[in-house]
Amino acid sequence: MPPRTEANGRHAKQNTLTSDMTLIEIIDIVCFTIVAFATAYMLFFAVCSMWSRDEKGETQQKQKQQLRFIVVVLAHRQDRTVIQTVNSILGQSYVQRQFDVTVISDHQREMTNMRLAQLPVTLITPNLKDATRTKLLQYAMLHLPRFKQYDVVLLLNGNDLVDTDYIERLNNTYVSSGTKCMQTHVVSRRRDTPVARLEAVAGEINNSIFRRGHVAIGLSASLCNTGVAYDFDWFNQAIMKVANPDEQKEMEAMLMRDHIFIDYAENIHVFDEKTRHEHDFSQTRSTWVRQQRLAFMSNMRYLPSALLRRDYDLIDKLLQWLLIPRTTMMAIVMLMDVTLGFVFFSLVIKWWAISALVLLAFAIATPNYLVDEHWDNTFLHAPLLVYKRFLRKPVQITKNIQDGYSAMAVSGWLGGIRNILHLGSSSADEESEEQRPG
Repeated sequence: MPPRTEANGRHAKQNTLTSDMTLIEIIDIVCFTIVAFATAYMLFFAVCSMWSRDEKGETQQKQKQQLRFIVVVLAHRQDRTVIQTVNSILGQSYVQRQFDVTVISDHQREMTNMRLAQLPVTLITPNLKDATRTKLLQYAMLHLPRFKQYDVVLLLNGNDLVDTDYIERLNNTYVSSGTKCMQTHVVSRRRDTPVARLEAVAGEINNSIFRRGHVAIGLSASLCNTGVAYDFDWFNQAIMKVANPDEQKEMEAMLMRDHIFIDYAENIHVFDEKTRHEHDFSQTRSTWVRQQRLAFMSNMRYLPSALLRRDYDLIDKLLQWLLIPRTTMMAIVMLMDVTLGFVFFSLVIKWWAISALVLLAFAIATPNYLVDEHWDNTFLHAPLLVYKRFLRKPVQITKNIQDGYSAMAVSGWLGGIRNILHLGSSSADEESEEQRPG
């Protein structure tokens, strides 16, 4: 009996070890597949971004046609910067009678509104209970002067700065491109904190991969929430159909379904003040992930018809909205690089290879002016922010996982996975971010 008991114990221990290794291997395969897909996507378009249209010899020519612009400045609690923003727009070299400025002043001080009222702009002060970015834009379009006709609506934020020839150059590029939507190049104004530097690098990586790289091979660029020029008539109709708090992803989907190409004006800059603190960074990323997931779920039904019609723009957008956030991806890669080597060495080799490819993609996509003495620390800061975020909210993470498993039992696996993927953000963060339009 004792030998048999000992043999049974060894057999049970071996089965437990095998079960643990199987679980580790499953987690490894799932995580690697997700990260490898995102890495391959980013590396491909990072390489494509090396061949921009300017390098092919295209030059910007002055156009005889001068379009009429309505510049809409969305200012939400940006008393410190909005006056400077409006002055930079009013100082344009473009013909003054060919553009008007409308400022949406939301939850700003009375003194700021008084100073804005003294400038040659149309001041709109909506008194909306639950003001979101979409609702403010809809309100502004409904209250524009009806006796004036416009060709282009240009969206800017209340903390942006533009060069004096911004609208003139945008007019030339917009007319020559023949499109109905154009995204200009958004760059960071300040890089004085680790988070601000991380935002600046992330923004330029987005510009390289999701804009310049896409346009270089004939695909539409992605939109920012500022520096976007739309055909006035199209925007006036489309914005009224948007239901999401932030219009960006839904407008992209509408543009793709209407077969409108989103062009990218790389040499026309908007200087935007990015997030500078960790709390704002986490909130911004939570909102971004939620919007991206919602955009994919609401447009997934168009995938079969897009495949049949070979609508590559819409197919690409759906693939793009499937990508894992870069900060989360870097956190997973660093975690696997460090921990798998102690558990199963043969599993970690492919993670080291994917790490090299991720760094290669980021290196290609990052412009030279951002590669300074803070470069290494900036990239190390990204996964640390994710780890901090998880450590600060262990109770919320546990609750979301439990809610996910409950949803699996009640409404199927899809609802459960959506709740589990919601690990990083609390409901309070989501509510406050939905209320924040700018």
